[in-house]
Amino acid sequence: MPSFVKNPKDFFCGLLLLAIAAIFAVGIFELPIGTAFRMGPGYFPLVLVILLAAFGVIIMINGLRTTGEPFGAIPWRGVALISLPVIFYGVTLKGLGIVPALVITVFVTTLASQRWSLTMALTSTAAIVVFSVAVFIYGLGLPLSLYGPWVGGY
Repeated sequence: MPSFVKNPKDFFCGLLLLAIAAIFAVGIFELPIGTAFRMGPGYFPLVLVILLAAFGVIIMINGLRTTGEPFGAIPWRGVALISLPVIFYGVTLKGLGIVPALVITVFVTTLASQRWSLTMALTSTAAIVVFSVAVFIYGLGLPLSLYGPWVGGY
């Protein structure tokens, strides 16, 4: 660890945010940006990438200026139970449909909590699925099927 880093958690968090912003910035160059008055499809993502990078720089500077705790053990169980279900959701959304993919994703991510309970897992799963279907399917009219072809839908 370099001696000028006083708060490694903040410093590396800011570095991670900058890396994520850089990865998304590369993908944005394929989209037309437009202007503030005639926004193209890449305009808003560019604004978000700039904000993410700015927050990353601010957090990195905080890591250099303030004293903080060193890294502890990495909670691999939590990392896996958050990351893998989100990847699962992205891969299976079209095949399973929004309801089954979201039910599995949300339920498995609740297992990452150290204070896990079946009641809370089922309640949060139901609430997120109902909210998502209401907003994305009925509110915004996105062309997603509730149940995909893998489970007998269309």
